[in-house]
Amino acid sequence: MQTDVLIVGAGPTGLALGIDLARRGIAALVLERADGLFPGSRGKGLQPRTMEVFDDLGVLDAIRAAGGRYPVGMIWRDGERLGEHAMWDPIEPTEEAPYTEPWMVPQWRTQQILRARLEELGGRVLFGREAVDLDQDGTGVRVRCGDGTALRARYAVAADGGRSAVRRAVGVGMTGRAVDPGPALVADVRITGLDRENWHLFPPGEGGDGLLALCPLAGTDDFQVTARFPEGTDVDLSLDGIRKTVASRTHLAPEDVTEVRWASDFRPREALADRFRAGRVFLAGDAAHIHSPAGGQGLNTSVQDAYNLGWKLGAVLGGGADPALLDTYEEERRRVAAEMLGLTSGVHRGEVRRGKATAQLDLGYRDSSLARETRPAPDGPVRAGDRAPDAVLDGVRVFDACRGPHWTLLALDTAAPALPDAVRVVRAAAHRAYGTGLFLLRPDGYIGWAGSAEAEGLADYLARVALT
Repeated sequence: MQTDVLIVGAGPTGLALGIDLARRGIAALVLERADGLFPGSRGKGLQPRTMEVFDDLGVLDAIRAAGGRYPVGMIWRDGERLGEHAMWDPIEPTEEAPYTEPWMVPQWRTQQILRARLEELGGRVLFGREAVDLDQDGTGVRVRCGDGTALRARYAVAADGGRSAVRRAVGVGMTGRAVDPGPALVADVRITGLDRENWHLFPPGEGGDGLLALCPLAGTDDFQVTARFPEGTDVDLSLDGIRKTVASRTHLAPEDVTEVRWASDFRPREALADRFRAGRVFLAGDAAHIHSPAGGQGLNTSVQDAYNLGWKLGAVLGGGADPALLDTYEEERRRVAAEMLGLTSGVHRGEVRRGKATAQLDLGYRDSSLARETRPAPDGPVRAGDRAPDAVLDGVRVFDACRGPHWTLLALDTAAPALPDAVRVVRAAAHRAYGTGLFLLRPDGYIGWAGSAEAEGLADYLARVALT
């Protein structure tokens, strides 16, 4: 079987990339070794920047309907409520940043929504197909599967998790360290005897056990239980084992845990792949970076990987752009992933508060070779490489104008040059979010080129991204 892109792994990374490629008319196939989608809640928090991405990919309404706001934390001790605990610093929404709070959706539900959108666009997931080896040449990649079949594509993307078989097959190393020496438990359970208005927190006791938390999962009847254990503990994932853990650290009785729907144990660690590209193979998501779950950054950083890579693959495969454009994926995303790993570990250790730092709205690519700032004296707050803020420009909302796989030019109090039909032009007066000038917005919502009426270097930039 031949296709343009093989995406190995049907997690949020692979599904989001599949959606982005499908809407560009790029033939892509998602391979998943399991017989179905991941069944657990693990990555339950969607950060504001991810909500912006999901708006563009056409799944925001479904994501909002499936989830809800995070509840306020409630600290317990000896069966008594000690008081509320703010889990993150609130951020007031503005016109420029309409989504400012994390939105809770269990990972299994997010993946269902992404898969439905992928199939709506004509894409598909091939389940029960485990990638075990890979080789490549100057024209493509061949992925061999555990059932003896082989698939060929022009490019492949490893989105197959922290133990990525594809990453190992292309010989890319991963450098990391333990964030916490002790293991942790995460499980989806049914519980009686607790309200669903709070995220229930049970601090460590005198016995040496770590924090235990019970969080009601929005849109479900489940709670997610997370618990830390001393180094060397063998975590019991059975119903009886989880009952004992909950009962020993809370005021609940063992039988109050009525069902375990999914459970996993892990050692919190951080790791970063040495490279994000090996020839025609790209690494994304957990295959490229592994986070402690404490900061709520892993799934979100992974979706941003897909969003960055999707339009570049589309430009090369469907628009005739120079394949060298694909080098900017590693250039831009590896640095961001490294920053997010440091942030995540800081949250895990209690050194960084959740809030503005974890919203991912301030991430950008000013140092990228794809960021061209040609204005000698910009009069607004943004520069090339920054996230393009939302705004209403003479009645036109920026996010509405940008929704879709195209590029967008904002001409603010400045005459717009002639541009190819592939670029949508918005002409308006100056706005506080931008100032005046010309702003060429990439399909992933970042300012690629910024300039004045002379449009210095714009033609060369358009040629580089195949928009001539």
